[in-house]
Amino acid sequence: MRLWRPRAETDPFMETEKEKTGEHPRKDRKRRQVSNQLVRATEPRRACWALKDLRPEAKKARLSAILFACNCQVTPGQLCELLKYAVLGRSIVPRPSWCQIFHQNHPNNVVVFILQGMSQLHFYKFYLEFEFLRKIFRHKFCLPPQSSNFLADIIGLQKKTTGDLPKTSKGSLPSSSSKANINLHNDSIIQKHGSKKVGLSCCLLTMEEMKTFHFPLQGSPDCENFIPTKCNGSITDNSPLFGLACEMCLTSKGRELTRISLVAEGGCCIMDELVKPDIRIVDYHTSFSGITKTIFNSVATKLKDVQRQLSALLPPDAVLVGHSLDLDLRALKMIHPYLIDTSLLYVREQGRRFKLKFLAKAILGKDIQHPNTLQHDATEDARTALELAQYFLKYGPKKIAELNLESLGSHQELQAAGQKPRNTTEIPHPNTSVLECVNLVGQKLLFVALEKGATELSSYGNCETIKCLSNKEVFEQARVEIPLFPFSIVQFSFDPFTPVFTEEMSKRMKTKWREMSTVYAGPVSRTYNFRPLKRLLKSFGPIQSMSFVLETYQPHLCVQYEVLEAAQLAIESLNGIVVEGICIKVQRPVTELTLDCDILMKELERDSENRDTIYLSGVSESFKDHIFHVSSHFPGLEAVILPKDLESGKQKKFCFMKFKTFASAQRALNILTGKDWKLKGRGALTPRHLHKWLRGFSPESRWPPGLRVMPPPSEQQALQTLKTDHPKVAAWYWGQKIGKLYQNMNPGTLCLILLPGCKRITPLCSHPQITSTGTHDHDSM
Repeated sequence: MRLWRPRAETDPFMETEKEKTGEHPRKDRKRRQVSNQLVRATEPRRACWALKDLRPEAKKARLSAILFACNCQVTPGQLCELLKYAVLGRSIVPRPSWCQIFHQNHPNNVVVFILQGMSQLHFYKFYLEFEFLRKIFRHKFCLPPQSSNFLADIIGLQKKTTGDLPKTSKGSLPSSSSKANINLHNDSIIQKHGSKKVGLSCCLLTMEEMKTFHFPLQGSPDCENFIPTKCNGSITDNSPLFGLACEMCLTSKGRELTRISLVAEGGCCIMDELVKPDIRIVDYHTSFSGITKTIFNSVATKLKDVQRQLSALLPPDAVLVGHSLDLDLRALKMIHPYLIDTSLLYVREQGRRFKLKFLAKAILGKDIQHPNTLQHDATEDARTALELAQYFLKYGPKKIAELNLESLGSHQELQAAGQKPRNTTEIPHPNTSVLECVNLVGQKLLFVALEKGATELSSYGNCETIKCLSNKEVFEQARVEIPLFPFSIVQFSFDPFTPVFTEEMSKRMKTKWREMSTVYAGPVSRTYNFRPLKRLLKSFGPIQSMSFVLETYQPHLCVQYEVLEAAQLAIESLNGIVVEGICIKVQRPVTELTLDCDILMKELERDSENRDTIYLSGVSESFKDHIFHVSSHFPGLEAVILPKDLESGKQKKFCFMKFKTFASAQRALNILTGKDWKLKGRGALTPRHLHKWLRGFSPESRWPPGLRVMPPPSEQQALQTLKTDHPKVAAWYWGQKIGKLYQNMNPGTLCLILLPGCKRITPLCSHPQITSTGTHDHDSM
């Protein structure tokens, strides 16, 4: 099963106009240089850093109606299409063939949860326990039976191809196009900063940008223990710049600071400290930091020591400069108001970012982070970021736009991915994997899983793999690491149902839905005229079977409907009314499978996929054309779903109508069930993927009719004791845990939850699995 939801309370890709500032009137005045000695504040000054840019109110991201009208099953290949589109955006790759995200170019982040071992059977068997997933994720789909390499399928690794390498020399950049071929007006840097030189204050991150890109801010719930630098001076174009870079290691509780470097203007390093975390280190990231366990044996400096030292070094109007500074400040657990982030200063198309190594080569003509060196030099990174900011201030946006960085960057990224160079408007090869797309934007993919299941992606260079010993550890690592990566895959692993139990539970679930869709109408006398009652019962929806019950003292009609909505509508409309002089009672059969039917009905109505949808019975073949002809009467209509008979292909006499909001759906229901349309209807209870799933079950059991389907004794005992690892408890517990991870995601996050089932390709577990996806206003699926 796959759950989907976009999450975007504001559209992070909505373009905004900012005030364009020309050259500072005192441009000839040299900015104050800071010596290498400690600089202390001599007098307090009022902070003036709450610079706001006026942004139009953004529209909430949402999926297109194609999802509701045409699809109830999504293949791994289609999932891969969506993920690549989410990474690169609409200007680079075509929109997915099966869906579309409105009001958003591409999400800020992508998070995929895989519940390995769980399937659509788990979701509907423990529907009430999966409270968070069914209420939050608006779109749910079936998945085909899982292959032996499910993870590789959804990120396109099995289709990965390697093209010819470009003929440029290794490590070099191709020359930029001539100025005549560059449209400066469309350059991202010109659009953001204008073409004239700008002052220092215009390069600072605004408060809105700090919120959008998740910089530590005072008052943020995740920054309660962060230390402010106490810099509260007024910023001018003469305020001093300091380059900052940090190195991190991986501890049992997430990333922790291991090194900090601070460089003053002029390039002199005034702080370079190794920092020993209080928590046990599980990965030193030696290939990046050069730090080993031996080096740390003599280190006594703690995080609080460097926090105190950094606060003492910075003057009141200090401006910190770095590349992806949000990560450095979070590692330092510090808050600073005046920031220049070169990854955002040298802005790129579709919100992507240039790597520091690329900018150093393209702008400054210097090589850093050379592959022959054993480690990153934090001091070198800090100095490079500082020089990039100084270059921007000295030459202005127009000079940088003329370098055509976007073209150079695209060329180098394709070279790194092993593909031929292309024009920036050319679409990547269809077989490009998600990993290659992540690499194209200069980022890494995070993969968190149990150790036994974490081998599939660990061999790829741009994949940060974290191996865990338990699902609880997977959760803890995901909670810390997800905000640090643009693309994350988090895989929980559960014991699947045994083959015998899977078959028995499948039959049991089908029996439950059949009994819920069955009603008994009566009692009546033996001489009763059944025609009016039958006509009424047929008006609520398609009937699979109708029979007389003669075992009772007075006869009853047993009616099995094709859809649950028809049965519920019959109960709500007919129970207690007088037909042909007799008060009719309409009820469901009472069995152990329908005891919680009333609760289940209420929760199905509240399901995020059903609450904006209505069910209608009695529609004609011309209903759709008529609806579209008077569509102005039904604002917010997204889709009209008209089921057809699988054998004859004829349209059935019922339909579902999907709306943008619950209010629009209820308004339409009142109109369509009124005197002008004379249809019968109610709110929807069952999404289309559920119908497909139920049809996918094997034919009726070989057991004789009336025989109860019982779980094996071991399963009964487990169900009674409700151990923590029992699927019923696991569904509730891990649904809540995923809910906590979801609520902590950044706005503009595309979230997918996959329940792929087991890998055994047998008739017992080959029914379609369900997928759900979504965005965290976010989108969720």
